[in-house]
Amino acid sequence: MSDNWQKHEERSTPLTLQTIRWIALHLGRPVARLLLYPISGYFLLFAPKQRRSSLNYLNRVLERPAHWLDVAKHIHCFASTILDRVYLITAQFEQLEIQFPAENMPLSYSKKGTGCLLLGSHVGSFEVLRSYSIKKCPLPIKILMYEGQTPMIVQIFNALNPKVAETMITLNDSPSSLLQIKEAIETGHAVGMLGDRVMGKEKTVSCLLLGSEIKLPVAPILISAILKVPLIAFFGIYQGQNNYKIHFNLLAEKVILTRKNRQQDIQCYAQQYADLLEIHIRKAPYNWFNFYDYWQDES
Repeated sequence: MSDNWQKHEERSTPLTLQTIRWIALHLGRPVARLLLYPISGYFLLFAPKQRRSSLNYLNRVLERPAHWLDVAKHIHCFASTILDRVYLITAQFEQLEIQFPAENMPLSYSKKGTGCLLLGSHVGSFEVLRSYSIKKCPLPIKILMYEGQTPMIVQIFNALNPKVAETMITLNDSPSSLLQIKEAIETGHAVGMLGDRVMGKEKTVSCLLLGSEIKLPVAPILISAILKVPLIAFFGIYQGQNNYKIHFNLLAEKVILTRKNRQQDIQCYAQQYADLLEIHIRKAPYNWFNFYDYWQDES
C-alpha cells in the first residue's frame, strides 16, 4: 500500500457541500437522504478510479465477483456517513441511534486520570465518537487529522461547530504534533488517530489483510509504547438508516517493545489491529472507505 491516496483530488466543490449542509439542516434528514441517491449515482458514473478501487476491494471482502450494484451500495454507505456528520457536528443526536458498548473503555481510563490512544480506521464513522463525546459522553478527546486529503470537507463541516474543530490536532512534520499528543495524554484525554493509511514517507510494517500484504504505519504503536498508555482499537460502524454501533477492542494495556525483538513486536501489534480491521469489514463490508488502490493491484 502506498501513499497514493494523498494524490486523489477532492471531487466535491464548496457549493455542493454547502448545499448538502443547508438541505440537511433546513429540510431535514429524510429529504437529505433522498438526495444521496443522485449524488451516489454521479460518483458511480463519473469517478472511474474510485469505482475500480471499490470493485477490487469488494471482490476481496465479498469473496465473489462484485457488481455495479455492490459498488453503488458502497458509495451510498459512504455518502450516508458524510451526511450524518452534519447532525453529529451540530449535536442533533436525536436524528441518530448510536449504540455504545456496555463498557466505555476509553472513559474508564480517563476517569482514572490516564489517557489512552484510540486507533481508528476509515471504517464507518470516527465522527460518531468525536462529536458524541462533546455533549452526550463526557470523554475528553483529541483527534489527530491529516487535512490534506479533504480540506473542503474539513473546513465546511468544522465551521458548523467550533467546539468540534477545537478537538483536532493537525498532523504535520513539526514536533508540535507530538508535544500536543503528550500534553493531551497527560491530562487524561483519549487521543484518536487513524491507523489504516500511510502518510508520506512515514515508517511502516507489513501485515496481511484479506489475504494480501499491506503496509500499516508504525507511529501509533511507537507513540503508545513511548507514552506508556493503553492502545485501543475503535470502530463506529454504520448499520443503515440512522443506526451506528461503537466498538472498542483493547489491543494492549501496555505496548512493550523489547530491544531484541523490537521489529517483531511492532509487527505483532500491527497485525492484531489488521485482524480486527478484517473482522469488522467482513461483518460490514460496505463500511470500508478507502477508495484508492489500497493493495496496489490495479495496474
